[in-house]
Amino acid sequence: MFYKDERLALFIDGSNLYAAAKSLGFDIDYKLLRTEFMRRGKMLRAFYYTALLDNEEYSPIRPLVDWLNYNGFTMVTKTAKEYTDSQGRRKVKGNMDIELTVNAMELAPHVDHIVIFSGDGDFRPLIESLQRQGVRVSVVSTIRSQPPMIADELRRQADNFIELDGLREVVGRPAREESDVDDDYPVPHDN
Repeated sequence: MFYKDERLALFIDGSNLYAAAKSLGFDIDYKLLRTEFMRRGKMLRAFYYTALLDNEEYSPIRPLVDWLNYNGFTMVTKTAKEYTDSQGRRKVKGNMDIELTVNAMELAPHVDHIVIFSGDGDFRPLIESLQRQGVRVSVVSTIRSQPPMIADELRRQADNFIELDGLREVVGRPAREESDVDDDYPVPHDN
């Protein structure tokens, strides 16, 4: 699926990849992920997209964002919108689709292969456009969760589908115990 001499870029939908890995019972080791894809081709960029709450003194995602920023990832963040749903539950909305799409379109003339870490079906038109520009597109997500984390139309459009569970041995580490995870922090999601 990969050629050693191809120019490669990674586009990671942070909340989508986090949810997919969590559904499979492991955490992503981003240092190993970066190393794995550097081995597969000439990686020009690794983008990571996430929305952040700016009104909290401490956010559990902040150490990850800082680490990625210092370790070869291009961070793309924006302020998440917080709201209360009709049942009175606190929700956070932080859709990064437009930012990811714009960056992919801008970088397309400079790469041979783009890897999108997301199962969001909204990216199908992006993949179609990238392919028309001569760029090969792989999508990393999972069909092994219940329900599957990848939209069928996205999987069909991609040149390659990479099962996240198949990468577990190379980029994964065991998930933390639930008592170690701050479940009070709402992970930004698309609505």
